[in-house]
Amino acid sequence: MSWTPALDRVKNEVIKIKFAGGECRACPSHEKCTRSTPPRRTISIRPQAQYEALQAGRAREHTDDFKTEYAKRAGVEGTLAQAVRTCEVRRSRYIGMGKTHLDHLMTGAALNIIRLLSWLAGVPKAKTQLSPFAQLYRAAA
Repeated sequence: MSWTPALDRVKNEVIKIKFAGGECRACPSHEKCTRSTPPRRTISIRPQAQYEALQAGRAREHTDDFKTEYAKRAGVEGTLAQAVRTCEVRRSRYIGMGKTHLDHLMTGAALNIIRLLSWLAGVPKAKTQLSPFAQLYRAAA
């Protein structure tokens, strides 16, 4: 029905393709294709250079080098999440670099003590949460 230039959620240029509602209602699979009201399909496509960069990035995610590098990031993300939950590190309580630096050092030491005590008590590490889609897939399998 229409091809319109637009911006996606992160402000990248895309082209939105909208199908006519009548075409979607006539299709026997429209419940599987779209949940919009009224039921009609909308597709967003990227310019060729963006699409190719995205595909190259997705292909790189399947390499062993990427998995090794990402495993390091996952450990850091877990540490940051624990620091936010237990030590409220999103904002500094102090004014000035000296006191803030000392707060960072003390927070790091506190996290190390928390982890040491959990390890000594035999508390297992938390498992990575699964997305609702992955949970549904696992339940069906």
